Amino acid sequence: MGFFDKLFKSKNPDSKKFRRELAYAVCGQHIKYVTEKKGDVEEVIGVNGGLNIRNDEFIVYASQKVVFRCPVDDLKLWELMSRDGVVLTGPDLESGGQERTVIAFYVYYRK
Repeated sequence: MGFFDKLFKSKNPDSKKFRRELAYAVCGQHIKYVTEKKGDVEEVIGVNGGLNIRNDEFIVYASQKVVFRCPVDDLKLWELMSRDGVVLTGPDLESGGQERTVIAFYVYYRK
């Protein structure tokens, strides 16, 4: 990322540029577990995985399978205030395009 890219970062969370920048920023993170809220219960749907981007699709891999896959341009994401994870919302291609929201919690590494 060059000087001008840092200077002119997108600040509109609904823009494609902002979504792409944040998706590439969290790409490569190792995750401890992934949860999904169903009704009043938050279920763990995967453990020990990672966040990747391949062929313009954001992929959440956990428990030795893909648990969430969405086109980067359709993905809405934001990091938790604690910076311990990321919330992902979008049409999940793994479940037939159904809109899903999952939370991926990072593995803690001291930086």
